[in-house]
Amino acid sequence: MGDPDKKWDFYLRTLSSSARDSNLAGDPASEALLNAVRKLCQLCKEENSEDLVARVYPHFNKLFQRSVASLPQSRSSYGLLLLDIIQFFLDFGEIVLHDADPSLRSFFRSCLSREFADLTVAEATLNFLNVNKRKLLASYPALLPQFFPLLLKLIAWNGEKLLLSFLKVFPELISPASFLPLFPSLVDLPMLVVAMERVERSSGSLIGSSIASIQNSTAPEMLLALMDEAYTGSTIGDGGADSESEDTNAIDAADPLFLELLKDENDGLAERHRTSPSMAAALQAAVNAPQSDRLKQSLKIAPGLLDVYCAIAIRDVNDSLICSLIPLLMARNDVLFPDKNYSYQVRKRLLEFMLTSFQRSPNFIALLKKPIMDRLGQAYDSSAKTELALQLCWAIGEHGGGGTSHRDAARELFENLELLLYENLSSRESALGSDSENFRKSSQSRLLCFVITAIAKLATHHHELLPRARVARSRISDVRVWRRARDYLGLIDDPAISLSVLGPSQGRVQKPGTVNWSDGGTKMIAHIPFYLLGEQEGSPFHDFSFSDIFPRT
Repeated sequence: MGDPDKKWDFYLRTLSSSARDSNLAGDPASEALLNAVRKLCQLCKEENSEDLVARVYPHFNKLFQRSVASLPQSRSSYGLLLLDIIQFFLDFGEIVLHDADPSLRSFFRSCLSREFADLTVAEATLNFLNVNKRKLLASYPALLPQFFPLLLKLIAWNGEKLLLSFLKVFPELISPASFLPLFPSLVDLPMLVVAMERVERSSGSLIGSSIASIQNSTAPEMLLALMDEAYTGSTIGDGGADSESEDTNAIDAADPLFLELLKDENDGLAERHRTSPSMAAALQAAVNAPQSDRLKQSLKIAPGLLDVYCAIAIRDVNDSLICSLIPLLMARNDVLFPDKNYSYQVRKRLLEFMLTSFQRSPNFIALLKKPIMDRLGQAYDSSAKTELALQLCWAIGEHGGGGTSHRDAARELFENLELLLYENLSSRESALGSDSENFRKSSQSRLLCFVITAIAKLATHHHELLPRARVARSRISDVRVWRRARDYLGLIDDPAISLSVLGPSQGRVQKPGTVNWSDGGTKMIAHIPFYLLGEQEGSPFHDFSFSDIFPRT
């Protein structure tokens, strides 16, 4: 073991000489310099000497500032060096009175934005964030939520190799400021991969250049030209004299969706541009061509991240933010990356989250009646919108249009369901035609059965709607829908059974004469509602006494 003072002096001289040595000055992240920084950090921890920390700090601070200033003109990697210096600032900032926040932000904006595609730097960054997670949350809670778009680039570009490390830090990206903007970024993770791969094909390696500056570079011209080639089949140089002006107009549109996908910082905006011809062209080209390994991995990763996001939302996020998220969720239900399995997996999670939110806070249905009614009106635009409408109908009925305290909202929803019912019944009077038409009408009948169920449940919750529900039953001509109306709306004539079968499943006030179905598991009467609604004729084949299940008054 040598003299510690000599070790300190040796490594300090290395730092000092880096400013004068042309080789070291040209490559501040050289092996010798990186080794000197790491050894000095280790010695400061081992020796626990404030004097040593005070001697080292000015050198580290100058080196950090010089490295950040050199980044735009250099193709060298600075990530590991800057992370080691920032670790020193975090460990000994109180001793030298250094606030690490500006240094952290400089690292994200100047370095990581250029080196996220470098696997070594990306892995080191995630390890750094996980090691310092508690300290960052305590001292700089807004840091990670602000830079979540940049951190998503780490996992989008480097894929499953970093998934475990990323999952450890991912919950810290969620805050009140990032909760809503983070949702479309997770859903669009495969689109982010497509965008970055397009930039790489048009402008070369992503390492060493910040693609967030695409708006101020020539990359958009090349990018949009490649998309035009994929979409129209024309080459970049084709198009004659008029092509140049047309391309310029397309670039002037600036393709805001691409710019939003490639941004590095959270701008607080949850709504994204959806009318993007060049993005549509890029997605079409991605679907038609064999998927890259990076894209395949993002299609697997995004649903898992959504699971974590939804679990944290249900557990920790306030009602106001969740209520604001649901319209975004409904809007994105049919605007997903065009991969069949991915769309199914994401859509399933979105609908489950929406229903869970309504279950937790039924008043959301009343608060969101306008977007809900808009989605019901779009029920036949696509299969995804039909499925969303089915789930919304179920939620409206199950939760009584928001509950007994929201009678006006329940009435508006009831009227909207009535309109949907009558409009669709009138369109079914024509004879069956092609297979596609038959399938459409079958889907239509399925939706109308859900509508009838919602109408019956709303009338059970809000008795003033009972007469209108009976009228709805009398005007149904479709056999399948009429049977559903007969079963469900027929129960309305027996208030006790109707309240038990069609009433709210939670928060129910037990009244004399209503059936306590929760006792069915022990009293062998759990099949009663299935008999009532099963279109069976005659008396039931079993024998029981209703006195066993009627609550005593």
